[in-house]
Amino acid sequence: MSTSVSRRTALGLGAAAATIAGVGMSSPAEAARSGPARIRKVYDKEKAKAGGVWHTHIAAVDPAGTPRPVVEDDADHVTQGYSVQKLAVATAVMDKIDRGELTLGTKLDLPASIILGGSGIYHLHRVWGDEITVANFLTAMLLVSDNTAVRMCGRVVPALEINEILAAKGFVHTRVEPVANPNRFFLGTTTPREMHDLLWRLATRTLLAPASCDFLLSITRWLNGYHDGVRRVMSSRERERVATKYGADFNSLGESRHEAGIMFDETGVPLLTYAMFAEGLGEPENYGATHPAVQAHARIGRTLMDNLPATPAPATRSAAPRSLPKPFRPVNGG
Repeated sequence: MSTSVSRRTALGLGAAAATIAGVGMSSPAEAARSGPARIRKVYDKEKAKAGGVWHTHIAAVDPAGTPRPVVEDDADHVTQGYSVQKLAVATAVMDKIDRGELTLGTKLDLPASIILGGSGIYHLHRVWGDEITVANFLTAMLLVSDNTAVRMCGRVVPALEINEILAAKGFVHTRVEPVANPNRFFLGTTTPREMHDLLWRLATRTLLAPASCDFLLSITRWLNGYHDGVRRVMSSRERERVATKYGADFNSLGESRHEAGIMFDETGVPLLTYAMFAEGLGEPENYGATHPAVQAHARIGRTLMDNLPATPAPATRSAAPRSLPKPFRPVNGG
């Protein structure tokens, strides 16, 4: 049997429920504690479900705008960064631009002999011989993780110079791995903590010249980038608030699936960094959204966005708002 409730009664019940709920409402201080606790709980759950060995650093800003660790899970472990390392390579190239030894408009030829397969777009062209700018191949490297673009970077900043630049910026373990050809290298190693440091300095415009930081952030925040992981369950506006870089490969331990990035508020203030490196995973050859670790990244990413700390007051935060990407607007040709 159904029971009807009058509108007046329903309003009364709603008011009573609101009063009861209000009694249990958390204070700002309680909310600040519950957010990190929720993040840690979801991280632990998703890590266990995905399996493998994880090395992670997640940090969120305090009321003064200083990043404080939320998750430190073997955060100083030196690991193969795979394509996440392309952030470090791009940093070295932009450092050389900042010093006036190179420009974003510098052009290089793109010969067939340099084309590398795997992720990216250049190997799909089928014909080569273009002249492309530094800005072109940096965009390809960070937006679609183009592997040929890494070789192009090596032509303007050799491997040993990349490592010298990274060392000068205070990174101890973030290095590319040189090979016999001085302009070629493997992507090398990093740690979650050092990747957090790189990301935070990029977001606060202290890693490079402000314009160079903005350039790299505009690429890594753009909507045509990687969406399978942290940004999967987000609106387009939310995705614009996340700069991210993904890396995937395998080694003797098994599969590796990594993701690192920064989350901002609506005005461009950085609020949170994440650097999640997972290795020893299963499901070889699955580089899609259904890989367990990538599914874990998606659930953790949604939790991070839902539990971002409050934006620090302008009078107390150490970092001013950063530049914002142009909002995405579809264009129908013309």
